[in-house]
Amino acid sequence: MHIDIQLFAKASGAGRNGRDSRPKYLGIKKQDGEQVIAGNIIIRQRGTKFWPGQNVGMGRDYTLFALKDGVVKFTTKNNRKYVTIVNE
Repeated sequence: MHIDIQLFAKASGAGRNGRDSRPKYLGIKKQDGEQVIAGNIIIRQRGTKFWPGQNVGMGRDYTLFALKDGVVKFTTKNNRKYVTIVNE
């Protein structure tokens, strides 16, 4: 007769949770009607949710930025949202 007695609980594997990516800080940085100077970031985005209009440039990562000093204006044309800089 053989009796097997387990004295210690078996160690469980570590959980598979606990990882998270760093925040990306996307979104609108300058609102409609806000004053900007050349080089200011207006929008950080993934893909072209907003398109660059007059006096606005677009970076490799789709970031929209001011090319000239002025005031931010958001417009919609042909189902596209555009960001422009106007002098006021």
